[in-house]
Amino acid sequence: MRRLADFFKLVQNENMKIYLRLRTWIMLGIIVLAPILVTVVYVLVDSADGTDGWEMMKLQSSILFSLITIFTVVVSAESVAGEFSAGTIKLLLIRPWSRATILLSKYVALLLFSLFFTAVCFLFTWGVNALILGAGSDGGAVIPPTSSLAGHSPWAYMSMYYLFNWLELVVTVTLSFMISSAFRSGGLSIGLSMFMLFAGSIVTQVLTAATHKPWIKYILFSNMGLTSYLDGGAPLPDFDMTLGFSLAILAGYFIVFNLISWSVFMKRDVAA
Repeated sequence: MRRLADFFKLVQNENMKIYLRLRTWIMLGIIVLAPILVTVVYVLVDSADGTDGWEMMKLQSSILFSLITIFTVVVSAESVAGEFSAGTIKLLLIRPWSRATILLSKYVALLLFSLFFTAVCFLFTWGVNALILGAGSDGGAVIPPTSSLAGHSPWAYMSMYYLFNWLELVVTVTLSFMISSAFRSGGLSIGLSMFMLFAGSIVTQVLTAATHKPWIKYILFSNMGLTSYLDGGAPLPDFDMTLGFSLAILAGYFIVFNLISWSVFMKRDVAA
């Protein structure tokens, strides 16, 4: 119990580092204010097409999840690399905690950060749009007729929509965390993480357009469109892919990224 309590103190310490920064609250402010502004502008400019709260929630959520991913990547990229840049990693390592425990506390704090922002996004996109536009029990047109959840509650559909997006976010955070563990520079870690985040999907699209080799479906970013399964499709429609297949591929990358992170951090020389 004592060791568990000490671990939670480490996680609390990491959370304090994240939430004591002004930029974190600016990020949170964007997630909170964006759905309010978009919905109010929509009502004032053009609300004649009859879009209900669920449809507007889905549209806003797809955009905000991209922002949450970028925000989490920034925090993740500096989680380990920033400690080396500032020289504070030595203060952590001289305390009676193992390197594995320190790294795990940082990783858990990042997952909690991503989960918190995702929950805030859900609450505000639903609350604002339900209040202003209304949210009927049938969900309007938010659930495509091809969806496996067609005929179900919009709550069930949007819950799965958020779950799939969050799972993709976890894999992206793990990739960024691995890069952060491999480099001493926070700026370089952020830059490389952002490059891989945006270039990965572009490279996958180019490869898909240029060739139809079976190995393309094993690329990480070829499986980062889990919500397409929810709507009755697949991330790469021309390839034989299922939800179970994509989840297995993402799980494999998740394990590999974590193994690399732990391996590099455990062997990292902090004398320099």
